[in-house]
Amino acid sequence: MTNRRLKKPVVIALYALSFFTFIGLIYLLEGAISNLLFDDDDGYEYVSDIIIDDDIPVVATTEVIIRPYVDKDITILRNFYDYESDADVQENAIIYYDGQYMQSTGTAYGKEDIFDVVSILDGTVIDVQEDSLLGKVVQIQHSDDLVSVYQSLSEVLVNIGDVVTQGSIIGKSGVSNLSKDLNNHLYFEIIYKGNNINPEDCYDKKVKEL
Repeated sequence: MTNRRLKKPVVIALYALSFFTFIGLIYLLEGAISNLLFDDDDGYEYVSDIIIDDDIPVVATTEVIIRPYVDKDITILRNFYDYESDADVQENAIIYYDGQYMQSTGTAYGKEDIFDVVSILDGTVIDVQEDSLLGKVVQIQHSDDLVSVYQSLSEVLVNIGDVVTQGSIIGKSGVSNLSKDLNNHLYFEIIYKGNNINPEDCYDKKVKEL
């Protein structure tokens, strides 16, 4: 009896066929197991890909306007002059100085003790000066054509060009020659797109809501 041996190329082909058949069986078995474990009959969807929505910002880009102080016992000493306000409010919004009557373009906040004055939003300090009538004054430029003005300060803690964050202390309340009758206070203005607006109408709102 003659022994016959398979030729080497045939042996290699058979080994390769066996290998790929084995791999194919493993792949089919894995798929069957996955379907059993992750069946969507329970109402849930199993997603392997990470879903990213580019429309949702990672960091909030909008803030609501806060008051320029944090003390709780501060009161309004002088109102913003509004033609639609009650007569009593309008009367309290008139500034008398050197024989002249002027309409208040801001709001004066005060208490007996000196208090911290804070920035109402993130912004950049665009002006710091000491005025003979208004006292120390700080102006901060915010986004969307909004400028906040802090007057009658006794102390200033920022310089022109400083970038400040919302709630950071920029100065201390004080007195001014224009409104000596108010004693210790902060005279505060908000200028939006070139016009003075009532600060009391701005708090807890976003700039785009003004």
